[in-house]
Amino acid sequence: MNPEKILDIAKAAVSTEIQELENLKNRLDQQFLKAVEIINSATGKLIVVGIGKSAHVGNKIVATLNSTGTPAQFLHASEAIHGDLGVIQKSDVVLCISNSGNSPEIVNLLPFLKEYAASLIGMTGNLNSKLAEFSEVILDSSVEKEACPIKLAPTSSTTVQMALGDALAVCLMEISGFREQDFAKFHPGGSLGKNLTARVKQFLSPQKPQVSEDSNIREIIISVSGSSHGITVVTQGEEIVGVITDGDLRRMLMREEDVSKVTAKEIMSHNPKSVDKEELARMAMAILKERNIGQLIVTDNGQYFGIIDIHRLLDEGIN
Repeated sequence: MNPEKILDIAKAAVSTEIQELENLKNRLDQQFLKAVEIINSATGKLIVVGIGKSAHVGNKIVATLNSTGTPAQFLHASEAIHGDLGVIQKSDVVLCISNSGNSPEIVNLLPFLKEYAASLIGMTGNLNSKLAEFSEVILDSSVEKEACPIKLAPTSSTTVQMALGDALAVCLMEISGFREQDFAKFHPGGSLGKNLTARVKQFLSPQKPQVSEDSNIREIIISVSGSSHGITVVTQGEEIVGVITDGDLRRMLMREEDVSKVTAKEIMSHNPKSVDKEELARMAMAILKERNIGQLIVTDNGQYFGIIDIHRLLDEGIN
């Protein structure tokens, strides 16, 4: 098969799924609003039930809900009737996902889900199914056609299910006032967590190059070259008065014939940009990018505290 034909097939599949999502958007109605209201007002958690491909969708929906402030747990339909039903409490709401709504495992489970939970919400592509019959609220996930060539493999249908789950999560976030700081609490690891919570002080360089205003050229060169950052900070005590980079040194050497009496005060750059150690690391990264510089001075209540390097932040996933 030639490459153009393959791309045509791919584009057709994506177009089919886009159309099904448009159809979903246009039929969101009072049933969706009622589902959001039931989940939001529940005193327990949301139990998401599924089997087959719907089980994979259910797991993803649970992960999204948990990370955005709605406590949720997945329950596999085939395991539920062999003891796992005990996870459902009377205060919980059940969201049962099944495209056909008539899978044997789901049908066998429905009376128990309805009895054990506070409410049963069905997500199905078959509004005449057993799942629809037992559900207090029905989320219509029907599709006109699957995106696969033989129109059988769950493709468009699982995309629609996923989108419905995301829509529920987003609405619940807005209603509960879930914000960035709340998201950070549930994502302490990885680049997401670091960008939301990590502070500048966590990424300080182990080196703290420093000279005084009266330091001579030899002391300056030793300080700059002894640091892996090509920079040294000029201080009076711990107060920052300037900065000298290896570029400043090169320009001075090209300009001055006798460097024996040159001091740090004469070649330093004044008012260097700095960031407090308690600032978010991503704020430091923003300054580094804006100024197109590789290092930034870190302060503690205005006093010199250390150096932070752009390469360290990039390595840590800060952006």
